[in-house]
Amino acid sequence: MRKRIKCLIILLLAILWTTACSKKEALEDWDYPQIQQRDTLNVLTLSGSMSYFIYRGEPRGYEYELLSDFAESQNLALNIQTVSNENKLTERLLNGTGDLIACNIPITNEGKKTLLYTGREVINHQVLVQRANKGDTLMHDVTELIGKSIWVVKDSKYERRLKNLNEELGGGIAIHAIDADSISTEDLIEMVSKGQIPYTVSDADLAKLNKTYFNNINIKLEVSHPQRASWAVRHTEPLLAAALHDWFAANANTPRYQAIVKRYFERSKLITYEYNPTSGIRKGYISPYDSAFQKYAKDIHWDWRLLAAIAYQESHFHTNAESWAGATGLMGLMPRTAKAMGISQEQIQEVEPNILAATRFIKRLDKSFSSIQNEEQRIKFILAAYNAGSSHIRDAIALAKKYGKDPKIWDGNVEEALSWKNIPQFYNDSIVKSGYFRPTETLNYVREVVDRWHAYEKL
Repeated sequence: MRKRIKCLIILLLAILWTTACSKKEALEDWDYPQIQQRDTLNVLTLSGSMSYFIYRGEPRGYEYELLSDFAESQNLALNIQTVSNENKLTERLLNGTGDLIACNIPITNEGKKTLLYTGREVINHQVLVQRANKGDTLMHDVTELIGKSIWVVKDSKYERRLKNLNEELGGGIAIHAIDADSISTEDLIEMVSKGQIPYTVSDADLAKLNKTYFNNINIKLEVSHPQRASWAVRHTEPLLAAALHDWFAANANTPRYQAIVKRYFERSKLITYEYNPTSGIRKGYISPYDSAFQKYAKDIHWDWRLLAAIAYQESHFHTNAESWAGATGLMGLMPRTAKAMGISQEQIQEVEPNILAATRFIKRLDKSFSSIQNEEQRIKFILAAYNAGSSHIRDAIALAKKYGKDPKIWDGNVEEALSWKNIPQFYNDSIVKSGYFRPTETLNYVREVVDRWHAYEKL
């Protein structure tokens, strides 16, 4: 019996060895021509505001948009796979799960043994994030950090850098490390903007992106040495590396490339009005489009003033409005959503077609959340999905169930679960299907639209 088991073990090991060798040989023969023959580029990336996320049902992200343009130019489909950290990116690339790492990873001598760095090389560094309101005193030198309190995510590269800097300065920096299960670096940046904490540290590119959301932060003080970074492929894929390198070289200064840079790092994502539920109201009417709201609200059995509240939030009643992500027209429709609702690109800025598409979309969302019996709670789910996309709200419902919240109540339950979706512990959870999400906009959106609706009712 023992002899038989021993033979089986030897046979199993031989099979595993043969399989591993075959896979290694297959990877060594796999390069850009094979990818083109397959018509699909398997991409590994991180879920996050810099790289890849879903916004209003559509894929977005600085790295993703560059990747999408490359793939389109090469007639390739994209298969996006998100992983939880940088180490897994390299691990999965080397075992053949993906063809390309499409987010910036550090360029190191150790990495060069197995990787070819490609795409565009960037120089990144860590910066101090500090508030820059009128009257705030800004720091301009790292020696001024002595005696200051700085908040960072626990066990992050930012905490490690601050500890090293503290040693270099002879001590004196009060480092407050927050558990990564409860907060993200982007949360800390928002807290600096709101004056809830004085300082945090971030990569310069992430800080620059967040400055488009919080224009009262200063990110000029560098606190680390420069670090080179780029995309990467396996060292056995020189033809893919060359194709990417050539594409970036040819497109780095095109209007399209510059528009992507501007969209993520320059164009403000801020709502440009001071929040006031009664703003926009004129004597005797809410907007020039009240009759159209009344006409189409009947089709979905909604108060027309709620449609008006959505329109004000989306566009301030401007029919030619367009958000940084492409939400267009009076009701802020994404082009893909409008098309799915039967409205063409040419019609999207026309008043009645835009409102019609919005009400059709709302009707679909109402059906999707029909299990929520409380009407006002269901309206909040619909508003959240209208702003964020249904997939993120479904993720929040799943998280609410898992962590003991009521999945059919928005207030303080699914609302709170949605607020977790920019924290790695939660957006990397296996029950979450749409990954990273920036929750603040949607949480404010629901509250402000409902407040405005009730203010309109009282008038």
